[in-house]
Amino acid sequence: MGTTPPIIGIDLGTTNSCAAVVESDGKVKLIPYKGGDFTIPSIFAVDEKGHELIGHEAKRQWQLNPRNTVYASKRLIGRNYKSEVVDTMKSLVAYELKEGQNEVLIDVAQRSLKMSEVAARILDRIRNIASDHLQEKVDRAVVTVPAYFTDRQRQAVKEAGKQVGIDVVRIINEPTAAALAYGVGKGLAERVLIYDLGGGTFDVSVIEIRDRVFEVKATGGDIFLGGLDFDEAIIRLVLKDFEARHGIDLSQDPVAMQRIKDLAERTKIDLSQRTEASFHIPFIAMTPQGKPLNVEMMFTRKLLEQLTGKLVDRTLQTVAQVLVDAGLSTRDIDEVLLVGGQTRMPLIQERLTRFFGKPPSKGVHPDEAVAIGAALYAHSFEDDTDLKVQLLDVIPMAIGIEAAGRRMHVVFPRNASIPNARQVPATTSFDGQQEVVVRIFQGDLPEVQHNELLGEFTFGGLPAGPAGAAQMEITFDVNIEGILTASARDLATGRQMKTTVRVTSA
Repeated sequence: MGTTPPIIGIDLGTTNSCAAVVESDGKVKLIPYKGGDFTIPSIFAVDEKGHELIGHEAKRQWQLNPRNTVYASKRLIGRNYKSEVVDTMKSLVAYELKEGQNEVLIDVAQRSLKMSEVAARILDRIRNIASDHLQEKVDRAVVTVPAYFTDRQRQAVKEAGKQVGIDVVRIINEPTAAALAYGVGKGLAERVLIYDLGGGTFDVSVIEIRDRVFEVKATGGDIFLGGLDFDEAIIRLVLKDFEARHGIDLSQDPVAMQRIKDLAERTKIDLSQRTEASFHIPFIAMTPQGKPLNVEMMFTRKLLEQLTGKLVDRTLQTVAQVLVDAGLSTRDIDEVLLVGGQTRMPLIQERLTRFFGKPPSKGVHPDEAVAIGAALYAHSFEDDTDLKVQLLDVIPMAIGIEAAGRRMHVVFPRNASIPNARQVPATTSFDGQQEVVVRIFQGDLPEVQHNELLGEFTFGGLPAGPAGAAQMEITFDVNIEGILTASARDLATGRQMKTTVRVTSA
């Protein structure tokens, strides 16, 4: 009798991804990649021969093939082409974005792909690395997402798993996973604040740990704030300086931009250890006379802090709001946990120390905690486990339906606990009406056009009658993963409506 392969935990990151597993001895381990790395770059590319490359292989050829190399795709998954996020990303990436049915598509090497297809390939690579390491086929995983992901984005991640035969047993929020890595098995009674600033997203969660119960009190974040934006601040200054010196705009040259991006990230990382770093790129362009030009600059830690101070301010505004939402003050927080590579920046640690009146905890590894927490949670689903963990999470943004005047009628407020279900009465608004159209949105703004459209559903089969005669009840159900299902019932007949629609990212 063969044993069932374990369920692994996957941290599907904007810039890097990694996986972990609880082994038969009960110890949680990161799954190594060849060469001893524990992370693989979340990058997908198609080379000039038409081969698909993922991870390190894709990153290695990035400078020479920027138009067909897809990075930071997590920022775009489950997004509509017309969203502000997609507009902003167009100016930041070399690959082409175009409109698909309800979602953004990318064009690489004459292929159009959904973002969930890119995520599927990255998940598949991680699964194959895990299968090789464990020497058995892995087909089940707990996958983490930013707490601030919408329903559509969560659906798209589940869909990505399905495309490559991975059963995503559960989706959990990254800060919650980090809290599990910190608190499982320690018998704690603490309130912790997780400050999670990764490559592309920012999350803050306040979590109360009571031994094996992890209860999220409030969460908040910014799906468009991360290490990439710190890099971008350096890139903008380099472009401006070069144009002022030589009258050449490098932003139109994808290969030059890729070289600048690479060095911007390395310089930022260096400045966490050192107070200055030179920024030198030879032969980046030519003068009209054919003389080669170089980028020659010096960056100091102080200059980087001036360039990115506003980004750090934005994170602290979110921290303050989450504390207000949780009904807590800084004094009520026992530990501040730092997650995500960008939290290595000394300025962030200094500002948090000042904000909370004490330095952040060193209790978790910023790059590994999310995968480790996901693996611990995955292990709690195994039949033979003695690790039973209870997660009580919340909805990051309000979910509601469109009311008169394009206003948002909130069904679940922000930070409502999940799982959760609510009923909303509905009726017909004109004589002879036989179907009711319900549009569902997610977001915290009062007008629906500023929120994210999750789906539009038509509940049909109503008997024709005067306006207001039909009495319906629409049930909205948010499961433990923050994924929504909607259904409706005709109260007069007790009949479940013909259409029970699950909100999808398609």
